[in-house]
Amino acid sequence: MYQLPAVHRGIAERLICLHDEIKGERSLASLSRIAVALYDGTSDLLKTFIHSSDGDNPVDGATAQLADCVSLKQLASTGARRIVNDLAPAAHEGREFARRLYDAGYRSSYTVPIVNKGTFYGFLFFNSFETGFFQPAVVQRLRPYAELISLAVMRELDTVRMMQAAVKVIRSVSSARDEETGSHLARMARYARLIATKMPAHYGLTDEFVEFLFQFCPLHDVGKIAVPDAILLKPGRLTEDEFEQMKKHVDKGLEIIDLMMRDFGLKSMPYLDVLRNIVAYHHESLDGSGYPFRLKGDQIPIESRIAAVADVFDALTSERPYKKAWTNDEAMQLLRQNAGTKFDADCVDILLSNKGEIEQIQARFAETVFD
Repeated sequence: MYQLPAVHRGIAERLICLHDEIKGERSLASLSRIAVALYDGTSDLLKTFIHSSDGDNPVDGATAQLADCVSLKQLASTGARRIVNDLAPAAHEGREFARRLYDAGYRSSYTVPIVNKGTFYGFLFFNSFETGFFQPAVVQRLRPYAELISLAVMRELDTVRMMQAAVKVIRSVSSARDEETGSHLARMARYARLIATKMPAHYGLTDEFVEFLFQFCPLHDVGKIAVPDAILLKPGRLTEDEFEQMKKHVDKGLEIIDLMMRDFGLKSMPYLDVLRNIVAYHHESLDGSGYPFRLKGDQIPIESRIAAVADVFDALTSERPYKKAWTNDEAMQLLRQNAGTKFDADCVDILLSNKGEIEQIQARFAETVFD
């Protein structure tokens, strides 16, 4: 059986290689598309992740509430697999994703829930341009490939979640109690995903990139565990010396990430550079006034610019021991005033143009207890 290579590439690139291998078998030559959608249990959200397609991928950047997808919800709860050998009826009934697939030329589908030890990760989708393609012999031959792809996806996601859990433990036992509450991290990561999914096409941000950005954003200020409480929670403006100590959390964060990479054997993790860039550069400003490297403009990676806007907006609109929460309008006004000088203008425009989604995120992840 084909083995996924252990290289510094994303899962999508490896899926493309595997898809080519699968189509090398005569009985599977008409397998036109393989795709994975992930599930976010905290918001009941299904979101596109990776794909390998012979034709257009009609669902790039798509999301849906699992509760609204009756058939998929049943598969998630039972672990059953679904074969649809003619997408026409569902497409003609107006089911959105069936219609999108049908309009792109796909005629049949095979859906496999990705579940392990009671944890539901999402769905694996196989599609063909041929009606009736997924006959018993084909489905049986696809089973080991489905298992291989599912394991690869779970492995990468579990790696990121392990890092997040390790950082959470570090915070819980550290004497430094910073302002990075769970609700703040949840909101900030979702603001970043909101921005990233709507960035102009010329940035080339794939669904896979957006997912890893979303997963990595909660680690952006991990280095603050090394900053004393007296500075982190000071109810007033920091002195120059205190601010210099605060800025050192970036270097400390990079040290922690690199230590975790080394000791956990995670150096081959996809998009490691995205994680390091978020930690290293999310305090940089377009005009060079940020810290600690004083980068300017396009010297700052796009993932860092996205994280910066998401982080600042949530910090402004959140209550802290040293300040009251700003209103959304007040925070938006500050971002608007500094768009193109401090903050990336595209990121600011997208966030400010999606007030409804911002309010949904705030309602779902409201601050409960400051810790």
